[in-house]
Amino acid sequence: MPATIDLTNPAARPARSPAARSMDGKPTLIGMSRDEMVEAMAEAGVPEKQRKMRVSQIWHWLYIRGVSDFADMHTISRELRDALAARYTIARPEIVEEQISGDGTRKWLMRFPPRGAGRPVEVETVYIPEEGRGTLCISSQVGCTLTCTFCHTGTQMLVRNLTSEEILSQLMVARDRLGDFPHKDTPQGAIVPAEGRKITNIVMMGMGEPLYNFENVKKALLIAADGDGLALSKRRITLSTSGVVPEIVRTGEEIGVMLAISLHAVRDELRNELVPINRKYPLKELLDACRSYPGLSNARRITFEYVMLKGVNDSLSDAKELVRLLKGIPAKINLIPFNPWPGSPYECSDWETIETFADFVNANGYASPIRTPRGRDILAACGQLKSESERMRKSDRLALEGLMIAGHGAD
Repeated sequence: MPATIDLTNPAARPARSPAARSMDGKPTLIGMSRDEMVEAMAEAGVPEKQRKMRVSQIWHWLYIRGVSDFADMHTISRELRDALAARYTIARPEIVEEQISGDGTRKWLMRFPPRGAGRPVEVETVYIPEEGRGTLCISSQVGCTLTCTFCHTGTQMLVRNLTSEEILSQLMVARDRLGDFPHKDTPQGAIVPAEGRKITNIVMMGMGEPLYNFENVKKALLIAADGDGLALSKRRITLSTSGVVPEIVRTGEEIGVMLAISLHAVRDELRNELVPINRKYPLKELLDACRSYPGLSNARRITFEYVMLKGVNDSLSDAKELVRLLKGIPAKINLIPFNPWPGSPYECSDWETIETFADFVNANGYASPIRTPRGRDILAACGQLKSESERMRKSDRLALEGLMIAGHGAD
């Protein structure tokens, strides 16, 4: 039985720090680069010689201890904590709802404050526990522009990109809820074990196309991989793209994480329908970019995701063409049984068909695990994520901007 925790009821919410009340209108330190944080220290009045040292302390408290209130940074003077709290926030986003699947998968609906003249927005984040590992599926956008026909997120128009802070906050909220940060009273300098963490892997496979939000995704993932903070190995971070070809090689060069491609079809005619970005970047261009991915080797294979759609892309001839297309690319093929969602036009392939497809691909030298559907009962499985956030109409946005301007000079 799935369980839903309604966190719109204040009594059911996790404890919130006082800093959360000042989240609107204050810049956050979460998601800042070290250089940006040095500038923030200057604005808070920290002497120049102390700034890098203070940044190291704050980085430790944010990303190793996971504190969300400046008051908990007890190695920093009270005066500086107060100065930082007056100017900045480190509060978490609001958790609107938490759902727990019968198989242990968890889905959080998180609400972020307005950015500029806009509404608060909501995104979904999913945690998938497995034996020996735990994977967090993170969103990069509110909605999506790609309209892939088998994907629930594709039915929600793009509202906006998430900031680096909003991307990172999904990881930090999940660690909070799973008890995956060491206690704030753990002695400084104590060894925090890398093993035994509930979140061992993160995948940029949630709502949105990560490579259409490249700079924010890059910034967030480099902070997640920072060895003096969240310290996730780049081998345990996977970025999934539907095929934004110009940014693929750049991803390898500037971020250096594992790459996954949402393939789903082996012929341009069908992929044009299933993954419309293929009209702009057809299969040949996409696969050429994959062959050029920096660091590509048998130890750093590209994962190709292939959703199994009954009578659409699941024939033995499709499997043969898939093997031919990927020749020479160190690769793994994840076969994903289609996860239905309300109004979806597709059905999942029969299990026997999926196994026949997998057996052929395996026999031709490519690992092709069949991904076990997780979280279907709470719409948390691959392709099922969506929020109710909508793009603000231009007339409403202009009216809100007018109100903000009018009230800006009020006493």
